[in-house]
Amino acid sequence: MTLNAAAVAAMGLLLATGAALAQKTSTQAIEEYREMLQDGNPADLFEAKGEDLWKQKRGPRNASLEQCDLGKGPGVVKGVFVELPRYFADTGKVQDLESRLVTCMSSLQGIDPKAVTEAAWGRGERANATALATWVAAQSKGLAFNLPQSHAQERTMYEVGKRLFFQRGGAHDFACASCHGEDGKRVRLQDLPRLTGNPGDGIGFAAWPAYRVSSGQMWTMQHRLNDCYRQQRFPEPDYISDATVALGVYMGVNAKGAKSAVPTIKR
Repeated sequence: MTLNAAAVAAMGLLLATGAALAQKTSTQAIEEYREMLQDGNPADLFEAKGEDLWKQKRGPRNASLEQCDLGKGPGVVKGVFVELPRYFADTGKVQDLESRLVTCMSSLQGIDPKAVTEAAWGRGERANATALATWVAAQSKGLAFNLPQSHAQERTMYEVGKRLFFQRGGAHDFACASCHGEDGKRVRLQDLPRLTGNPGDGIGFAAWPAYRVSSGQMWTMQHRLNDCYRQQRFPEPDYISDATVALGVYMGVNAKGAKSAVPTIKR
């Protein structure tokens, strides 16, 4: 090898090593940033609001949500989040946490579902549903996901969610799998977890609801999926649509064994 060739090879190795160190440093810096913010996570305020809303008598029927059945019996909240979405016999549907809360708000309190589904993010009853979801989800913090697949509709929704996850379209021909279908992908300084399997505790499906620092809002999984579709240049999905619930089933089943970390904090 000539002196020039050796110098070029050494320079290439140096640059590659420097790039690897920079990438590692960026990832570590983001994690440190999140850890610092976690001590004063504004999600705590939404969690407190959700608990108040759960106990407060509201709506035309002047009732609380304390008899809401989220899958483990009326009023039980601990452990329900890590088993949702699931099939509910009273609605004949597979529902996630938010769609089930809307059902309870309607059946127990007499609140029109449209007051939630047609509201803007962070406004009115949609904001109340977000706070309720944050509080309920927080009651399962540290528990492992174990979504049921015993009912035929649960298995069907898993398959539908899988197809939607890999469906390409929009102006950029993207799919959910374009960002979350394999290991080692990043957007800017953000690591993108692979969601076709268990990505780990508090990652992916196990990390939402979360407070988004960049927008100053509390985001649920429904909101996260809505924004993913926006970034793919797809039409905005309806709130608590069957499509978004099916995607939740797919990711939730794949996350089996991962421990919930919600409510978390995001950039």
